[in-house]
Amino acid sequence: MATVTEEIHFGELSLDGQPSRDLITFESFELSAYNQRSLGPPHPKGTVIPLAMRPTLHSSSEITLDGVIATIESLQRQDNSLTKQLARHGTLLFRDLPIRNAEDFSRFAHAFGYKPHEIIGIVVDRPLLAPNVAPANEAPKDVLIYNHNESPQVPHAPEYVFFYGHRAPTQGGESPISSSLELFNRAQREIPEFIDELAEKGILSRVTYKVEQQFAGGSTLRQAFGKEFQPGDDEETKRRKVEAQIARYGRGEHTTWTWSKDDDGQTQLVLTHRLPAIRTQPGTNLPTLFTGLAAYWKRGQASSGARRNDTQQLFGDGTPIPDKYLEHLAKITDEIRVLHRWEKGDVLVFDNIVAQHGREPWQGEQSGRVVMASLFDGAAVPGAYGFGDWAQVVQAAE
Repeated sequence: MATVTEEIHFGELSLDGQPSRDLITFESFELSAYNQRSLGPPHPKGTVIPLAMRPTLHSSSEITLDGVIATIESLQRQDNSLTKQLARHGTLLFRDLPIRNAEDFSRFAHAFGYKPHEIIGIVVDRPLLAPNVAPANEAPKDVLIYNHNESPQVPHAPEYVFFYGHRAPTQGGESPISSSLELFNRAQREIPEFIDELAEKGILSRVTYKVEQQFAGGSTLRQAFGKEFQPGDDEETKRRKVEAQIARYGRGEHTTWTWSKDDDGQTQLVLTHRLPAIRTQPGTNLPTLFTGLAAYWKRGQASSGARRNDTQQLFGDGTPIPDKYLEHLAKITDEIRVLHRWEKGDVLVFDNIVAQHGREPWQGEQSGRVVMASLFDGAAVPGAYGFGDWAQVVQAAE
């Protein structure tokens, strides 16, 4: 694989454009073919995923986190350099940074200048570790989390996702990376009738939330919607507060819900959104397959019971999506993805509109892999692809 340093001149980006003997710059470097590949259409030729970078210093001085943060802030202040690279490559890898813990990671992620994201209706348990930092996913180590965009099951998803590798397993635990733009391009050519149906109908995303955790690593109803719960609230009060959180989406008839009791008499909320699985990238208007459809299908093949039924994905008219299409999406994804082998201290940054991520199982102890996540909103949400008023998503109201 040819290096991309000369092509994009990333090493020339500097602190406020001023020369300094102690200046930190970033240079791109090559990874193995297992971990990095050249993207197919519609990406420009020679574009790799992920774009791998590491800091350099124009003196013998130590590279400090303060220096890295100042450089990141300067690059973003000049012309949103890193945001532009994310839009092109989908994923950036930063290696050899002086990041040692959740607090360091939080400072680094916030340096990009994005607004912290709040997931209304989160389906996994993410306890806070530092400002806007939480575990990436607490599911058991033998669970495959297949490629997906972050939070495709809700109307307001983050635009940027940061992952920090605090501890890496010796075997397995890689993070798959693939392009949503390339996935759409391939799917449109290979299964055009499926893309036509998605464009016409969208999808119904139906998620069941319960008072108690439904599976290891999953969220509770309170974690998903209960930020305003107070001690002493009765069930009716809690329901009103949950519904007030749902109303922040502003989706009108395209978001509906029902309250009921499950077989064990436990309160459950079934929330249904009609959403676009095809969206467009701001700036280019390129269509992107923004979805977790292949991931849900993969999970359904491997599991049963509550974990299988907590989330359903249907066509927007309520009809099932044929397995042959979901299997084909997974086939394309397997052909276009790479597997990121974590090294301690690595940071992956995803443009969530452009790139998908996941998690491979690993050997050893559950604690052998510790990856933290930080989610952010961008200046714009993905655009609509199609004519239905359900096809345009917006950021949730404050």
